[in-house]
This record gives sequence, C-alpha cells and structure tokens, in this order.
Amino acid sequence: MLVDMKGILSGMEEKHTAVGSFNAPNLETVLGVVEAAERVGCPVILMHAQVHEALIPLETIAPILLHAAKQAAVPVCVHLDHGETLEYIQKAIDLGFTSVMYDGSRLPYEENLARTKKVAGVAHAAGVSLEAELGVIARDTEEPIGRCTDPEAAAAFAEAVPLEALAYAFGTAHGIYKDPPKLDFLRLEDIHAKTTVPLVMHGGSGISFDDYRHAIQCGIRKINYYTYMAKAAGEAVRECLAKTEGVAYYHEVVSWGRTAISAHVEKVLRAFNEKAEQ
Repeated sequence: MLVDMKGILSGMEEKHTAVGSFNAPNLETVLGVVEAAERVGCPVILMHAQVHEALIPLETIAPILLHAAKQAAVPVCVHLDHGETLEYIQKAIDLGFTSVMYDGSRLPYEENLARTKKVAGVAHAAGVSLEAELGVIARDTEEPIGRCTDPEAAAAFAEAVPLEALAYAFGTAHGIYKDPPKLDFLRLEDIHAKTTVPLVMHGGSGISFDDYRHAIQCGIRKINYYTYMAKAAGEAVRECLAKTEGVAYYHEVVSWGRTAISAHVEKVLRAFNEKAEQ
C-alpha cells in the first residue's frame, strides 16, 4: 500500500515507536525490506538517496520502489533521501515519490530555511510530504561530528516552515562506527519538548538496540538505516561463497544478499516497534 510519510508518522507519537526508513539502491534490497516489514506487520519507508545516483539512476529505481510499495501488504512510503537540489527533488515528485527530503544542513541557517520553504511549496502543492535537516550530521566516521542541532533553532525552523519531519544532529554519523557513538539524549529531549514536528535520526544503523529504545523514548519517530544492512548482506555473501564448491552463479549471490537483508531488517524493525508489541 503506497502512502505518504505524513500518514505513516501520524501514529508513531502515540505509540512511542519509530518507523524504519531504508535506502534501497537495488531490487534485492527493495524486496528484502518489504518482506521483513510484512512479517513484522509494520509500515516502512523505502528510500533512494541522491548520492546513490551512481549506483542506479532515479528514473530506473523509481518504478521498482513504487511497484513494491503498491503491492505490499503494509503501508509503504517512497521517499527521496538527502535531495540536494530543487531540480532533483522535482524529478522525484514527477516520478511519483510520496515524500522528499531537502538537505540544506550545510548551508547557513537563513539560506537553509529559505530554500526549504521553496521546496515545501513545491512538495505540498503536489501532495508530497517533506523532510528537512538542521544541524550537521557527519557523512562518515572519518569526518568530525558536525554541528549538533540547537534546540532553539530547531523550534524556530519548525515554526517557520511547514514540515512532516525534521532530521536532527545529536551525535550520529553516516557509515561504519569505529567507536561507539556518543549520543546527546538530553539535547534530543529538549528538541522534542520544543517542537511537534516528528524527529528523524540519520546515520541510524550501527546503533545499539538500547540506544534505539532510548532515542525513541526521547522522541525519534523515523530512523534512517542503510550501512549495516548492506554490510550484513555483504558478509552473508562472503560466507556463502566460501562454502560454495564449483560454480557460483550471480543469481545465487543476489539471492543470498536478499535473504540476509530481509533477516537483518526484521530484527531492526522489531526493535523499532518493540513497545507496540508489548
């Protein structure tokens, strides 16, 4: 069932749970994520990130994402992750994405706000949900963790522009963690108290299940996840290849990856929805 992000997030605050939002740059990842969500019986978000354009073009992956969402037995939002230009975001909207993100987080506050307002007008006119980002989330663990989101700035930003979700920086990073991340939960609680816009955790994979639970208690309602899911699939393929004698066919390789993705995502989704299941 294809839905927008607003529809999915509307029930998360009352349940004190979070929706899993997964980058899916190939068919096997798409299928693995949806299969896991159907087993758990929870909504899910399928994403295409602009940085994955080199892996698969937006025009190619969009019909796959949308078809999978429409055929799914659970609500599925198709979301553009980290859209950097209005042109690219407009392309996603035209292709049928039900939600988009504009990432102006590395711009000065006023410029980020002005551009986000412009994108909001375009997205909402098309009936599409919008996520923005405030504060700087490191793009890999080699980069110093950037500017953590200021709670007062977050409140002002959310008041100034209509949004369905806002991503905050509170200590996570995209990529593999060499050391356990130090998450600023007090900052997160403060932001949650000052705004009603659903909070988003980027760099969400690689966090301990205890930290997921704590973040959700502090107000996180959407968790972006990719790196450790892709890592789990890669490790599963490596193990299967090591056990294979003779010819290893490509269709077997991608099937091993899909199975690993589905199993990994199921564990993650159950953690995100733990309170709803108790």
